[in-house]
Amino acid sequence: MALQKNFIAGEWLEGDSAIENRNPSDLGDIIGTYAQASQAQLDMAFEAAESAQKIWAKTGLEARQTALMNIGNELMARSTELGTLLSREEGKPLAEGKGEVYRAGQFFTYYAAETLRQMGDTADSVRPNIEIDVRREPVGVVAIISPWNFPTATAVWKIAPALAFGNAVIWKPANLVPASAVALAEIIARQDLPKGLFNLVMGPGSSIGQALVESTAINAISFTGSVDVGKQIATSAIGNLTKVQMEMGSKNALAVMEDGDLDLAVTCALGGAFGGTGQKCTASSRLIVHEKIHDEFVEKLSKATSSMVVDHALKDGTQLGPVVSETQLNENMAYIDLAKSEGGEILCGGERVTRETEGYYMTPALVANTSNDWRINREEMFAPIACVIKAGTYDEALNLVNDTNFGLTSGIITKSLARATHFRRNARTGCVMVNLATAGTDYHVPFGGRGDSSYGPREQGGYAEEFYTTVKTSYIASGTPE
Repeated sequence: MALQKNFIAGEWLEGDSAIENRNPSDLGDIIGTYAQASQAQLDMAFEAAESAQKIWAKTGLEARQTALMNIGNELMARSTELGTLLSREEGKPLAEGKGEVYRAGQFFTYYAAETLRQMGDTADSVRPNIEIDVRREPVGVVAIISPWNFPTATAVWKIAPALAFGNAVIWKPANLVPASAVALAEIIARQDLPKGLFNLVMGPGSSIGQALVESTAINAISFTGSVDVGKQIATSAIGNLTKVQMEMGSKNALAVMEDGDLDLAVTCALGGAFGGTGQKCTASSRLIVHEKIHDEFVEKLSKATSSMVVDHALKDGTQLGPVVSETQLNENMAYIDLAKSEGGEILCGGERVTRETEGYYMTPALVANTSNDWRINREEMFAPIACVIKAGTYDEALNLVNDTNFGLTSGIITKSLARATHFRRNARTGCVMVNLATAGTDYHVPFGGRGDSSYGPREQGGYAEEFYTTVKTSYIASGTPE
């Protein structure tokens, strides 16, 4: 089995060591071995990126547009192939893997168009015969650290705008999903880009990741991952005054009101809590339900949850694949034990199960009779576990939604326009969903949260420009015409 290499300074390079990548749906399926970058190679990436970025910043907009459009079109054309690879290594059902790759292609084509929309501003000075020009310039060399749960999409929604706005990229993907990283890097490497503009450096966060964020060669860091790691990155970055953008944890809530469509509520809760095996930062792990419809909702949701099909990610009919790793599975089981110890009632699921192939399988769990101050409702689990909290009124439900250190997404199920409007304006989250699952966002509008969920400028859409560029204001004295 050929060693898959890092892409540094325009070359595919072996590292000092390598890791093995296994399919979480079938532990006997070795996807490949992947090189781990050395410190010396990371230094090469820094030097190459700095030189290449200066060339790229002066490259014509249409050349940038063409490169990004080519990447996006190839991702969409190969979404079945690459989506299958993604699902094989990450464990999400095949339809979700294909959809993620296709959407990643759309990210690139969107930002290909954005390269031609880079407009500045002009103004008259308060002083006579002086004009002002305000425009944005690339921030420089961007370090991108992406997670394993959306190995292609999350990386792309950082890489695409970084390149579109004239920056160089050094990308460290999560070590759990190197196959998707290499596949994307191969597509980018085929484009007509300056050598060193895009670099893939695979390796552990404790060494390669830490060296990356501590480097004075890095002008900006875009990170998606846990709160603890995000805080460590921020601490490291502040010493160099490096610009940071971080998407971190969540504890999203879906409020189900007594006037809402009950069947819709069950559908939204089911998909929001358990889609992607619950391994989404937008997953609704807290279900806040009005007491008048609580029992009926719980009965319907428990039945629907119990019937979900847990199996191999590539198997027809699978609704939940395995969790991503043994470590993650053990953490999930520990949260099930915690829910029981805190007094929660496990209505269904929460069990490790076996299938035809050995993998990290567990059944989705619904926990009833929980309190919002329990640890199970305070900590991000990243698991197919949803906890139900009873609320007596709309006001109590809203207060429970906001009673968290996080603030990424929230949702409400209601037929009342007044309630929906009040909720939109008063839910302390970056994204609010009305009669929709908490999971599921668009690429052309801003994404991010509040509190411990996010730090720095928003991602996606036109708002990404704020992070990947810096503003320059020029004053031009025209003199007095004769």
